[in-house]
Amino acid sequence: MSGAGKADRRRPAPAPGRAGRPRTGARIAAVQALYQSEATGEPAEVVIDQFIRHRIGPDPRGRGLEEGQVPQADVPLFAAIVRKAAQNGETLDELLRAHLDVEWPLPRLDPVLRALLRCASAELWGGREPPARVVINEYLDIAHGFFGGETPRFANGVMDALARTLRAEEFQGSAPRRGGG
Repeated sequence: MSGAGKADRRRPAPAPGRAGRPRTGARIAAVQALYQSEATGEPAEVVIDQFIRHRIGPDPRGRGLEEGQVPQADVPLFAAIVRKAAQNGETLDELLRAHLDVEWPLPRLDPVLRALLRCASAELWGGREPPARVVINEYLDIAHGFFGGETPRFANGVMDALARTLRAEEFQGSAPRRGGG
């Protein structure tokens, strides 16, 4: 399946029209922070601190999402998502593996897509708020900002399947969404 991200061209900025929303900004920053933590090997707490000090909030130099800044982000939500994803990484990765095709194992996915799916799974796992459909829609918007082609559809399929497993009661009586994964 070509929808796993490596062959897709990235757009310059994630969901620019939605970045003014603090909860969306927190999720964008969380994806970026998890990606950075994996890429550099830095602990999540170090990356959280770096983001809070240097990348979240208005930038006096006028840099925006295109340059890795997140002008508005709900900092407590950002930190909670990154911490939960980092502290429960093995469990979340196992949940994700159960919803990936054998042709597209987790290590084969684009690292930004992997970070996005881990953030979404962290929000879906072990809680009831926000509703699963809100989580899916938020991360789907972010996927559209980072990726073109089939990758957002692939991400949607994985997140929907995961949500139906973790929060089955929210989906009683509704058919699965069409997507990849």
